[in-house]
Amino acid sequence: MEEILDKINNDKEFIAIIEPLLKNNYVLEMKKYRQHYETSCYDHCLEAAYYCYKICKKFNLDYVSTAKAAMVHDLFLYDWRKRLPDRKGLHAFTHPRTAYENACKIMEINDLQKDIILKHMWPLTIKLPRYKESYILTLVDKYCALNESYHEIYSRYSQKKAFRYLYLCLSLLIIRL
Repeated sequence: MEEILDKINNDKEFIAIIEPLLKNNYVLEMKKYRQHYETSCYDHCLEAAYYCYKICKKFNLDYVSTAKAAMVHDLFLYDWRKRLPDRKGLHAFTHPRTAYENACKIMEINDLQKDIILKHMWPLTIKLPRYKESYILTLVDKYCALNESYHEIYSRYSQKKAFRYLYLCLSLLIIRL
């Protein structure tokens, strides 16, 4: 995570695009909530926003709107691991709407950004995203989640004997093939 944060902080154009969001108290509050294992919601969104910005810029898409939407795509401000009586439905299905409603409170949202935020959990959202940029965040979000989870899961399971034996067996099988 440190490497990507260095790249992000050294990219002046990207920082200039999302700077108002980086200074917003609502957005800064995302630092209080874990997203995947030890990654905060804020860091997750920052990383996703940066990757979306880079990809959209490379393909001449609306990288400005996409970066801003990606920075707030998980602006839900609660611990999704805890069951809350006032929250209806599972987090994976409901948080895009919550993030969209919160984002509308702090910035002007265009149609592209609305689609990006509301549909970033596709295929769980059922409705297909309308824009290429929406698909990009959908894929980047999954990539970031897997990347944030991989190291933690690997370190936990590599400590266990069963995992070591399975690894040994798989290695022997591969060598034999």
